Amino acid sequence: MFDPGPPSGEFVMPAVFEQPAAHEDLTAIVRPYALTGGRTRANYALELETLISAKDYASTGGFPEVAAEQIECVAIMEECRTPRSVAEIVAALRVPLGVARVLISDAADAGLVTVHKTVTGNDGAEAHLVLMERVLSGLRRL
Repeated sequence: MFDPGPPSGEFVMPAVFEQPAAHEDLTAIVRPYALTGGRTRANYALELETLISAKDYASTGGFPEVAAEQIECVAIMEECRTPRSVAEIVAALRVPLGVARVLISDAADAGLVTVHKTVTGNDGAEAHLVLMERVLSGLRRL
């Protein structure tokens, strides 16, 4: 149904088209910067498929004191009770990939999580090729 607007004839911008306040835009930009303290590089080579796992802290009486310093460390540890990829952690934390890499790296430096080795680049290129051939062979047998 068409709404002609207020009876005075003045045009009022519908709420859908209003611009957000300036401070709302800045909070979206500042938050990731604040989470990492401005750092952009991780201490580990964290690919999207790199697996991260956490120790079972429930059996040892709860999370270590180091984890309480940053809520994101607790969230990463909760997610990694079973091994998770970096991509899954990024989705769960709802932060950009670069931010997640720095946060995961910080948790690993503090000994809260374990970063499992991922074969990348030229490291183990032969192993990659052998694995791909085995997968292809298995697919052909299906």
